[in-house]
Amino acid sequence: MAIADRRLRERTARRRLITATARAVAEREGWDAVTTRRLSAEIEYSQPVLYKHFASMEDIVEAVALEGFGELAETLRTARGGAGEPGEVLARVAHAYSSFATEHPALYDAMFTRATRLRFGAEDTPAPLSAGFAELRAAVASVAGGRDVGTLTEVLWAALHGLTTLGHNARLRPGRESERIELLVAQFTMPAPEP
Repeated sequence: MAIADRRLRERTARRRLITATARAVAEREGWDAVTTRRLSAEIEYSQPVLYKHFASMEDIVEAVALEGFGELAETLRTARGGAGEPGEVLARVAHAYSSFATEHPALYDAMFTRATRLRFGAEDTPAPLSAGFAELRAAVASVAGGRDVGTLTEVLWAALHGLTTLGHNARLRPGRESERIELLVAQFTMPAPEP
């Protein structure tokens, strides 16, 4: 049993090394620079060793994205914790989301822009994806009033993603990120309209 445990630990460590290296190269040079040949050279494993762990580059990107979703969920959980009025908590969560995307552009790209098989809102949605959405949802629920929490959360997420993507691609005026988020959050904290 000890040999099997050791092999499993080694295999897990190699997988982590591959994804960490892919992520580091992508953050430095973009995802186009991440190839199996490049990863092999960086970590000093042959390409066949890489393929024992990941069938394709898409699988590597997907593994990096899953790690990112776990990190984003933790970031949002931390932002949601602590004292404050519901609107303040939502603002902290929105700012944390934006900061995460800004600080990790290649990771964010793997999570939300590059093609993967990861699906939200499905029976087989991986736990890290659901956890991140759940953190957003919990922050939105505190300001939802009688409105549909799921739909409001999707709208917040879509708006944050849009602001993030447009900002990352220099399509918005620089230096206004915080102001935009505050305006967005204000839309969620206004009382629901009378039916």
